[in-house]
Amino acid sequence: MTRASTIAFVLFSCFVLPALSVLGQEQVGPVLWNPLMQHQQNYTRHQHSAARTTSTSLSLPFFDDFTGYDIFPDSSKWTDFEVFINNTMCVSPLSRGCATFDALSNLGVPYDSFSNTDSRYADSLTSKPINLLGHVPGDSVYLSFFYQPQGNGFYPSLLSDSLMLYFKNQYGDFEKVWSTPGFVMLQPFQEVVIPLTDTLYFHSTFQFRFVNIASVQWADAVWNLDYVKLDANRSFLDTTVNDVAITSNPTFLLNDYTSMPYSQFMANPSGEIAGQITDSIRNDSSLNQTINYHCEVRDVASGALLTAHGPTAVPIPAYQIAQASEPLSIAYPTYPNGTPVVFETKYFIEDNTATGPTVNDTIVKDQVFDNYLAYDDGSAEKSYYLNLFSDLPGEIQVEYHLNHPDTLRGMSIFFGRQIPFSSSKLFAIYIYSSLAGINGAYTDVRIDSTDLLTPAYADSTNHFWTYTLDQPLLLPAGTFYAGILQPAESGSDSLYIGLDVNRIGGNHVYFRVLYNWEPSLISGALMMRPLLGHYVTGTSVNELSPSAMEWQVTPNPAKDKLKISFDGNSQQATYNITNIQGQAVMHGKVSDKSIDIAGLAPGMYFINLAGEGVTARPKKFVKE
Repeated sequence: MTRASTIAFVLFSCFVLPALSVLGQEQVGPVLWNPLMQHQQNYTRHQHSAARTTSTSLSLPFFDDFTGYDIFPDSSKWTDFEVFINNTMCVSPLSRGCATFDALSNLGVPYDSFSNTDSRYADSLTSKPINLLGHVPGDSVYLSFFYQPQGNGFYPSLLSDSLMLYFKNQYGDFEKVWSTPGFVMLQPFQEVVIPLTDTLYFHSTFQFRFVNIASVQWADAVWNLDYVKLDANRSFLDTTVNDVAITSNPTFLLNDYTSMPYSQFMANPSGEIAGQITDSIRNDSSLNQTINYHCEVRDVASGALLTAHGPTAVPIPAYQIAQASEPLSIAYPTYPNGTPVVFETKYFIEDNTATGPTVNDTIVKDQVFDNYLAYDDGSAEKSYYLNLFSDLPGEIQVEYHLNHPDTLRGMSIFFGRQIPFSSSKLFAIYIYSSLAGINGAYTDVRIDSTDLLTPAYADSTNHFWTYTLDQPLLLPAGTFYAGILQPAESGSDSLYIGLDVNRIGGNHVYFRVLYNWEPSLISGALMMRPLLGHYVTGTSVNELSPSAMEWQVTPNPAKDKLKISFDGNSQQATYNITNIQGQAVMHGKVSDKSIDIAGLAPGMYFINLAGEGVTARPKKFVKE
């Protein structure tokens, strides 16, 4: 068996291809945004602008395996930051971290928010200038990299959804030297090795650039890139990485939840703590390796070492992956109720005889105890939604448990974006103590609800949107259910809820579209988090009045003027028009119940009205 086929076999045996559910009422769709990039892009521009614009050229060798904790490319190596650096979108990478290409800009939103059918040039990743003066084609300068379609996102569904590579010649022109077409589903990372043979590439400001063409329809056509290396004295046979590296995030310290209040944890630590923590280590060298790894858990606030294991010897055959696992035995510190607590887990390898980089020999992960219950890891790779009948409501509920009585204050929800936006849809938060037919219950027992809410996106804290209950709800120890109901006529495409596909196993989700509750068949964790304990503040939640919802916008589409029909005092009504990206483009008072829109560019917009008798949900219109 050849090396390439061996790697392909090993990697293919390490994962199960994720599948879209096409059965029943449950569906999986794209997230259509990345709040991490949206929140940090201004900070990153400021911090890295000097490094990205420096005129000093790099020298050989060039290497990056995207190991790190920044979501943008390393500014000492790359000039742009449109790709997403992460360890959740890739499947079985060579080492932890990859660069993800999709159809989302560095703002974390689709490049084209007006069309959901077009394909276009999307993300790019461009190296800083590299000085190749003094080198000639005879020096055997080669660029190698690994790529993977789909990963944990959606596969490049069209042939045009391609990944491409360009080289910059001495005249400043970028020439395409390699590409691979779309219409390919998940497969192991494939290696590409390309020689620099044209003398026009051997100049002082050589650069290479990766670019993808993506179907905006799915904000996806995902490609993952890993292990990029440019150096001299190589050949087509120089495909051995010769590295032993950590490839995955360590598992959580908790058995089922990914986060919970510390007081809830301490009420039953033996029932909540995982039996062991695990990480994956990959030997991508041609020799069998025996590595020694350590595992430590520290209390971040005090710095106290809570547990330590190692060195533990693990033999790893060539081109194989091994699991590094350690039992958990922790002396838990004491904190007052309501105190956020963080334990830091650290894995690191020593006595690694492979010659690859050492930066990927260590990984650190935080276990957070805060005022919420969560099954997700904070990353949404896809969206979950229900196919609703136009005249029937739909409901999604997630099962949670408490170890002692606590006060439910609200819910934090991660909504996936939709094209067009879902800002005109309504939903309600429902809380149950039992669901008919689930866990032996005979009937639904609804204990609280908060009605007439609208979806919104990402606050600045954890990229969820927070909704407070009308009144705090005291819950006993035991099981409860929290989720959302979408009323009839809310739209057949439903609301998109963030889905963390990295959380495999029981996802505690139940849904009802017709008459009975059904357990979810979609693997992963829905990103809805009940908020417990101390007072919480909602994130500018729109709560609407049922008596003030009837108004009309005509004509639609419109060319020059919008006519507004409503009951109430037109002199008191104000309007606000936003584009599909949520940016305000017009505002003012309604004059004679009409609005002059001649100055708007053609496209889709939303209009909000506020005033006596007209406070209501937004309406959509098209400007011709």
